[in-house]
Amino acid sequence: MSKHVDGPIGMASALVRSTFVVNAVYANSAREYGLTQQQGQLLCVLMAQPYGMGELGHVLGLAKSSLTGLVDRSERNGLVRRKPDPRDSRAVRVALTRRGAKLADGFYTETCRRVAELTSGFAPAERDALAGLLGRVVADNKVHTVFVGPDHMC
Repeated sequence: MSKHVDGPIGMASALVRSTFVVNAVYANSAREYGLTQQQGQLLCVLMAQPYGMGELGHVLGLAKSSLTGLVDRSERNGLVRRKPDPRDSRAVRVALTRRGAKLADGFYTETCRRVAELTSGFAPAERDALAGLLGRVVADNKVHTVFVGPDHMC
């Protein structure tokens, strides 16, 4: 049985617990779009540009075998395609298909809306302060861009 704690919590606990909330929103959104969480991440990363397999593995934090399986499944579902890397004839780049780009756009937009709802009770200045502080955590820890699309709405 889980225990709900009212009142202030520490910084570490707040960050960890907030990841559970965001991950749940992300998982629910992915499921409604017929995606796994990893497929959702893959599509969102590829919204900005095609990536080589090595780059994708690094950005997504996946081992080569896991990434290959993820890309294979996404390719079979018509969401991504492998294309030759113009800089290296031995390598491929992974890009969104037209279907994948459309799905990614809808998934991204809806997930951003749902995540934004988590702070709907905040004043605009509070949301800006939270975004600024979390942005510093991300920048200071050199977190790869995973969830920013072409319009940078989130």
